[in-house]
Amino acid sequence: MDLFMQKAIKEAKIGISKNHGGPFGCVIVKDNKLIAKAHNQVLKNNDCTCHGEMVAIKKACKKLQNFDLKNCILYTTNEPCPMCMGAILWSNIKTVYYGCTIHDAEDIGFRDEKFYGILDFNKSKINNLFQIDHKECLNLFLEYKNIKNKIIY
Repeated sequence: MDLFMQKAIKEAKIGISKNHGGPFGCVIVKDNKLIAKAHNQVLKNNDCTCHGEMVAIKKACKKLQNFDLKNCILYTTNEPCPMCMGAILWSNIKTVYYGCTIHDAEDIGFRDEKFYGILDFNKSKINNLFQIDHKECLNLFLEYKNIKNKIIY
């Protein structure tokens, strides 16, 4: 398994254990060095925009003191939703690696596919979007699915 995807999964598990949100972790890398890591914090902050990718992008921009992340790579446990994909595109991140798909997220109670449908979002037009380590990320999702009394949003 990819080292940086392992870190994204670890970050997601931290968020789950603290009841911050769903099984979504993200890391941003530049020159093979970890720049930022984050997990979903929607529940923690009562803020629907606190997806792992959004929080990690904000941290990376602050650390690099630049809104342009063109030389960075993003690793995330799930295929980015349209909001996160917008931030990825606006920040010029060059490559995205994701584990689970929007269909996997739907299987555990999330509704990303609905938003893709509403926005008529065409992922095929996005270069450098690659799925990796699906099995490992799917195991994370299945662990999350089995948690009792969790809030799904």
